[in-house]
Amino acid sequence: MPLVKTWQLIAASAVAGLVLSAATVSVTGPWDSGQRKAERDRAASWSRMGGVDHGSGRLPEAAPSAPGVLSGLAAALQAEKQAGNPLGEQAGRQPGTGTGTGTGEGTGSGSDALAEALRPLLADPALGSLRSASVIDTATGRVLYEAKPREPMTPASTVKIATATAVLAALGPEHRFRTTVTPGAAPGQIILVGGGDPSLTARKKPPAGSGGSLVALAADTAQALKAAGTDSVSLGYDDSLYSGPARHPIGLNPNVAPLSALTADEGRLNDSLSGPADRSEDPSGDTARAFADLLADRGIKVTGAPAKARAAADAEPLATTLSTPLGGLVERMLTNSDNDIAEALARQSALASGQPGSFEGAGKAVAATLASLGIDTTGARFADGSGLDRGDKVSAGLLTALLAKAADPQRPELRPVLTGLPVAGFNGTLRSRNSGGSPAAGLVRAKTGTLSGVNALAGTVVDPSGRLLAFAFLAANTPGPEGAEKALDKLAAAVAGTR
Repeated sequence: MPLVKTWQLIAASAVAGLVLSAATVSVTGPWDSGQRKAERDRAASWSRMGGVDHGSGRLPEAAPSAPGVLSGLAAALQAEKQAGNPLGEQAGRQPGTGTGTGTGEGTGSGSDALAEALRPLLADPALGSLRSASVIDTATGRVLYEAKPREPMTPASTVKIATATAVLAALGPEHRFRTTVTPGAAPGQIILVGGGDPSLTARKKPPAGSGGSLVALAADTAQALKAAGTDSVSLGYDDSLYSGPARHPIGLNPNVAPLSALTADEGRLNDSLSGPADRSEDPSGDTARAFADLLADRGIKVTGAPAKARAAADAEPLATTLSTPLGGLVERMLTNSDNDIAEALARQSALASGQPGSFEGAGKAVAATLASLGIDTTGARFADGSGLDRGDKVSAGLLTALLAKAADPQRPELRPVLTGLPVAGFNGTLRSRNSGGSPAAGLVRAKTGTLSGVNALAGTVVDPSGRLLAFAFLAANTPGPEGAEKALDKLAAAVAGTR
């Protein structure tokens, strides 16, 4: 009898997953940058020539457990239909109404076994002196376990779930941000206008999945100028879309560039695509100077140094380049915990809501948008979009409510919040966590959160009975990140494996 090779087993599993998810995609709604694209990319990833590149520099790959999101939703829909309970009506106790102490004790109306599994794990000293937890069934809203679910705590990067939800609700997953070139007020002047595209790149060979291309914009601009008989211009640049302080409150830091509506390659001074890196102190000016060089390469002389200018509001663009669709930006932000994208999207939420494109405006807009979705934001504060600011305050219950909202079949525009979450043991910030032989590998999708003394994990998992569960665990005053991360991973694995 011929041996079945490992790759054959994997390929068969992939095909089965794709067949299952194809049957449910009509329920959850179409979107190009999210789950449906993940299914196509998973099939393509078996070839060295295809797949999704999350910016790791490795061979292209897809999110391995993407079909699990849809299969969980389909199971939940079928269960609700059979029970005669219309999806969206809440069963059991509502999230956040329990009386757990947060010291390892917790309550749950839906699973005694889950409570027994989680209670001792939450008491692990590695999780510091203050812990909170929330686990709910996304289809019904039923609380399965909770401990201090309404305690406002510093969420670190799990606040990106709120940032993602708010911007998708405000603009939709297909929205694109524009970087344009317009005629200036002075004769022979053109102006490079920033539209807040965090995917804008000046690289001649753009990374896979990149968005706006400064190279393509320069080529189109040069063509338009030559068609008009112009081969020499002065260059201005307009980054006035954002307001308020450009520097994040944490100061000059390799985790985030100064905030500017005109930034190429996130202001990175090396070839990296994600993670910490030395950053430009003048991203707008550096982007304009790179654009001037690209014009020169195409036969357009730029006289003088680029200078700040304001474009006329009614100016007709000479050329335009568009960002990655918003759904794709959200996925990239969550997978890689990209702080630059997060801060840009928080500002875009502000602008879409009529607020100034500043830290303060973004915080007000995110809170208001979440409230408009029916999310209880009591005690929450959104000091930034990335979670680098310790002034951010959210609860475990708020995070699970957001994840459940993203799973709502009536809100398909929010689905990239789920499909962008890193997959345990496979990609993004969970690549090395719950990996190998862990029962959570490939099943848990979650956003990590890490600051000194703060550790968090919030995401989704399809449990053994087929329910799509949302969970959030927040810990403060932790003695060290390694022990806290292991403790959080054990909690997530318990949610994945407890029936």
